[in-house]
Amino acid sequence: MKKFVKKMLVLLLVTVLLLPLLAACAGKKPRVLIYTSMEDYRIEYLNARLREVFPDYNVTVEYLPTGNHAARLLAEGAYTDADISYNLEYSYLEKLDVAGLLADLSDYDKSGYVPDAVAKGNYLPQERNGGAILVNTEVLASRGLAMPTSYADLLRPEYRGLISMPDPKASGTGYMFLLSLVNAWGEDEAFAYFDALTPNVLQYTSSGAGPLGALLEGEVAIGLGMLAPAVTQIAEGAPIEILFFEEGAPYSLYGQAMVKGKETRAEVREVFDWLVNTFTVENCERFFPEPIYENKSFTVEGYPEGILYADMSDDAAKKTRLLDKWAY
Repeated sequence: MKKFVKKMLVLLLVTVLLLPLLAACAGKKPRVLIYTSMEDYRIEYLNARLREVFPDYNVTVEYLPTGNHAARLLAEGAYTDADISYNLEYSYLEKLDVAGLLADLSDYDKSGYVPDAVAKGNYLPQERNGGAILVNTEVLASRGLAMPTSYADLLRPEYRGLISMPDPKASGTGYMFLLSLVNAWGEDEAFAYFDALTPNVLQYTSSGAGPLGALLEGEVAIGLGMLAPAVTQIAEGAPIEILFFEEGAPYSLYGQAMVKGKETRAEVREVFDWLVNTFTVENCERFFPEPIYENKSFTVEGYPEGILYADMSDDAAKKTRLLDKWAY
């Protein structure tokens, strides 16, 4: 009898000690981790929407520059904590898919996207990210400099140290400028151009947002940067002018995907479906209206219309070759 009572007391003590832990586990929210390369202002909007739509989930959005975003997923492989990749350039997603790191999306309907945005692998369109030549008109005027009208003009000695461009090895935005000129002129001429341009470049930035930031700070007069954030800043009164040269506006297609194995978790699938069907549309409506949908079009006040795009023909092997040659 004494042994029985002793066992019951021990069991009761263990139960009392475990109760707080069990309660904590019961109240713990399912976690979903999203890697993204979007800018701060869009991450802020995404976080607000996630809190609103998924109050019972702990959805964390982690920013990584495009190159780091892909490299992290490749390095972490199947052991990554990330569940979703959102806003990653297609060629990087292709590498992840070839490596077998992306979940099968064959049950998702791709018929609603414009043909050139339809992804070949296990990822879906998220946005068309157009680029432009951005000019701080106040800096230009204060230095008595002429407005550039061509890529050749950017080689003028008076622009020395006054140009900013993203590093193609770290940024999808930087790569799209490199690719557009390679396709327009050929590799030899394009790389000769960047040899000549580099003395005028204050910095090859690690992110696509870098040139616009340098323009807003007055550190440079000209930036090779993203169109959508520039439109937002102009609406807020920034002295920025948008230019397109005759080679056309470069652009990148960015996509979204789930990490292989994570699609089996209901919360991951639910968040991903919401990103695909709701947030991506909101992103186009608010920030990036350039076309990815067949039967949806968007207008953002102040956003250029009728953009003539550059030839952006590309593949993974070509990208690897071009980035291996980039040495600036």
